[in-house]
Amino acid sequence: MGQGQKDSSDKKEGKKKRDDSPTPDDGHKCRVCRFPLLIALLQLLLGVAVTAVAFLMLAISPSLLARETPHWAGIILCLVSILGFVLYCITYLPDERTSKQFIVKLLYFVLCMIGLVISVLVMAFAAHHCEQTTDFICKQEGEECRCRLNEDDPIARTFTYEGVSDCEVITGTLTLYFLIQIILNLAQAIVCAVGAFIMWKHRYQAFFAGLQIGSLSMQQWQKV
Repeated sequence: MGQGQKDSSDKKEGKKKRDDSPTPDDGHKCRVCRFPLLIALLQLLLGVAVTAVAFLMLAISPSLLARETPHWAGIILCLVSILGFVLYCITYLPDERTSKQFIVKLLYFVLCMIGLVISVLVMAFAAHHCEQTTDFICKQEGEECRCRLNEDDPIARTFTYEGVSDCEVITGTLTLYFLIQIILNLAQAIVCAVGAFIMWKHRYQAFFAGLQIGSLSMQQWQKV
């Protein structure tokens, strides 16, 4: 009789713990706010913005160099964001302990670090060229705009911008685009740093994976 009451008590206790546990829907109430979806969305938006501004800069003059029009930095961040979306999708599979998921998480961390470095390089190039263009002394020669930092120096380097009908575009609009690139890439670097930091801090297991284990002794549920 005592054994039956004990078994019945254990069953009731287990049922109570299952009832107190979070339901599957609770973990998906704010999936938009969950990592890495929010980080990936920001990376995608910033990557598209950087790419769009870079092509607008290239439309000013086709002679601008690749380091002056960092569309490549925006494209790379778009690829990183796509990997973040993939990571978000596979995170909610029942089994998190898969080699594919580990590889994707590690690759996302590495690409975030690469994106951080690239964004810093773009900021350095943009700041350098922005400082140059503000000190330019330009002359219009046909469809070209020839600029120098020191007009009196005969051996000073000459910057030639082809396909420009007004030198004001170089000293005004192009300078503004460089400032926008600095701001966008600064935000991009911060987002990449946050993504990499979260992955590193939580050892790739910081967000909900869809599988939970109940502890009968501690009466709590843990994420795995």
